Amino acid sequence: MSGKRIIKCPNCGTFNTNKEYCTNCNTLISHQKKQEIKAEAGKQKRVEKAIYEKENPNLAERLKAHPNIIYKIAGWIMYSAIMVVSAIGAGLAWFIAMVAAG
Repeated sequence: MSGKRIIKCPNCGTFNTNKEYCTNCNTLISHQKKQEIKAEAGKQKRVEKAIYEKENPNLAERLKAHPNIIYKIAGWIMYSAIMVVSAIGAGLAWFIAMVAAG
């Protein structure tokens, strides 16, 4: 830190010097600390989303891992169909972009 930072508490109005929390009411007043807490919360949310997606795969992935061979084949067919449709869509989007670009 360089110099003095005097921050007025938005909760009680007390002036605090070089503090992250109010000395009177213990409210968080540091903007930098608020940003760090917000970034950590965002990171935790992304981790929770990744864990959820890992634990709850889509139907095609569940069928591909099924012990019954018939379901496994159905899963691979569904997965292949999704990949083919995605590839066709990507190719069509690329073609339209190239035609529009001249």
